[in-house]
Amino acid sequence: MNDQHQLFEQIKQIDNNSVEFWSARSIYKLLGYSEYRHFQPVITKAKEACLNSEHAIEDHFEDILAMVTIGSGAQREVPDVKLSRYACYLVVQNGDPTKPVIAAGQTYFAVQTRRQELADDLAFQQLKEEQKRIFLRNELKEHNKQLVEAAQQAGVETNLDFAIFQNHGYKGLYGGLDQKAIHARKGLKKSQKILDHMGSTELAANLFRATQAEEKLRRDNVQNKQQANQTHYEVGQKVRQTIAELGGTMPENLPTPETSIKQLESAAKKLSDSNDQDTK
Repeated sequence: MNDQHQLFEQIKQIDNNSVEFWSARSIYKLLGYSEYRHFQPVITKAKEACLNSEHAIEDHFEDILAMVTIGSGAQREVPDVKLSRYACYLVVQNGDPTKPVIAAGQTYFAVQTRRQELADDLAFQQLKEEQKRIFLRNELKEHNKQLVEAAQQAGVETNLDFAIFQNHGYKGLYGGLDQKAIHARKGLKKSQKILDHMGSTELAANLFRATQAEEKLRRDNVQNKQQANQTHYEVGQKVRQTIAELGGTMPENLPTPETSIKQLESAAKKLSDSNDQDTK
């Protein structure tokens, strides 16, 4: 974990119900804001984003009073906001993108929020590896459509443009390997797609790459394909860096499953059809 990520972890607090939270007054200086009043509009934007995401604001932003020490050494109460992990994620997404620490915060809270979502999703945890692969592949399929749309708005127009754009994301995530190199490393036939021959961990890394690339293209209002390519590469690099910080296996070193997702889906369909026949 790098130094900035460690700082976010150090200022985390735990309330009486054993729930983690961050104080807005403890986080604004870390995010590079000189005064709390300059940070308050960011909280307002984050609340709007929370509402637009169909989450209850009160579940993630709680107005509280905090004690601060003033110049004379005396203490007084000041307004503060108790932020959930998701609230922090929204805050850094709406912060000043020119501040380097904001970029670090975006990576830290995005990764940690997604990890928490999956950990909390008991239904996902109870799935077998084959089911996780099918679920994540379908998620990736949907998010790739949104990534295509965001890339088109950024100037990635032709099929060739998009192939180059996708390769930049892969190169960032796979330490310089493009789609063709990943395909060769997996020992796949020409007709086989690399996404159909990934385990759940590798699919999850690519899903995170796709969702974050789409968000960053839109958030930064990227306007040309060169900048879009660079953005996708940098997002891939960030995901790779986070995997390394968490002690994970690099995606190119993960094992290739023997059974493709298409085969898994075909088997699942046959089983479903057989069960339907039995109930008739």
